[in-house]
Order: sequence, then C-alpha cells, then structure tokens
Amino acid sequence: MIGRLTGTLLHKAPPQLLLDVGGVGYEVEAPMSTFYKLPAAGDTITLHTHLTVREDAHLLFGFGSLAERSLFRDLIKVSAIGPKLALAILSGIAVDEFWQAVRAADTTRFSKLPGIGKKTAERLVVEMRDKAGQGQVSALAGGAGAVSAGPLQEARSALTALGYKPAEVDRLTDAVHEEGMRTEQIIQEALKRAAR
Repeated sequence: MIGRLTGTLLHKAPPQLLLDVGGVGYEVEAPMSTFYKLPAAGDTITLHTHLTVREDAHLLFGFGSLAERSLFRDLIKVSAIGPKLALAILSGIAVDEFWQAVRAADTTRFSKLPGIGKKTAERLVVEMRDKAGQGQVSALAGGAGAVSAGPLQEARSALTALGYKPAEVDRLTDAVHEEGMRTEQIIQEALKRAAR
C-alpha cells in the first residue's frame, strides 16, 4: 500500500495531478478541496494517498490531509459509493461539514452534491452515523501536513479499531486521560475501565 508521497508537482489538471517522486511519475486523482491548496507546478508537495487495485487498473488517490483520506476510506465502504463518487463528495463538502450533516441527519445537504440522490443521501446518513465520532477525531488529527496525531487521538483511533463505538471511546478516554500520558497508557487504562 502506498500511504504517502512527497515529490515535485509536475502537472495539475483536475481531478488528476502528476507527481515526480525520485524520478517516477505518479498519476494521482484528488478532490477539489486538495487542488485548491496546491502550489504552482515545480513545487514540492506531500499527499496522503490511497491505492485502489482493480482488475483493469491501479488507481492512486491523493489528499491534502489525513482527515480527507480517512473520510474517503469510510465513504468507499458505503454501498453504491465508489472512489469517483467519494471524490465528488469530498470536492463538494468539507470534512467537518460532512460529519455535522451526518450527526444532524441532514439528507438535504447531501442530495445537493453531484451524483447524490435522495436514497444515496439517506444511505450515507444511516451507514456513516456510527462513525461520526471517529470522523471528528480524524479531523482533529488531520491538518494539511499532519504525520501523526497526539496520544489521545491515537488511543481513540486504536480503541475504535478494536470495535468500540465512538461515543464509548470518547467516554472511556475522557475518564482516564491525564496530561502527559502516552498512547499505550491511555489505551490500557481505558480497557481496564471498560472491563469493570
């Protein structure tokens, strides 16, 4: 899996850009939210990437922040939403706005996006509702140049990956977190608390 690329931006023609990394040219598709922040051709950039392998192609998608990539990965797990539609969604709505709309069950906001009808908007709200808390964590951790989150965010992500619901993860970590704790300590204390 290619998770991140740093190289020289050679060419940009939405939704595609060409990135030279050590003499190898990578064709990357990116949402407009990433394109708006790109420098001029010839400058060095870093993109967080997601590789999709199909029978007929290997597609590389690039994002300016970890939060965008995380949301993209969540979106392509929703039935009837493929990578192209996920890019269109990210191009039309900011990550924090997306999660606000999910929490508010605002299907009207989603149905205004290109390629999203009423049924797909309803499916988005239903299938993404449980991930709304996790989306907030990703957004907090995912600044444009972010490489790693703080211990609290890392612990929350790890607990979510273990199968705990986002609301439960927030409750457990808020109860045990103290300034200066390492990720492992927060996880251990949260798991002890969950076992009580």
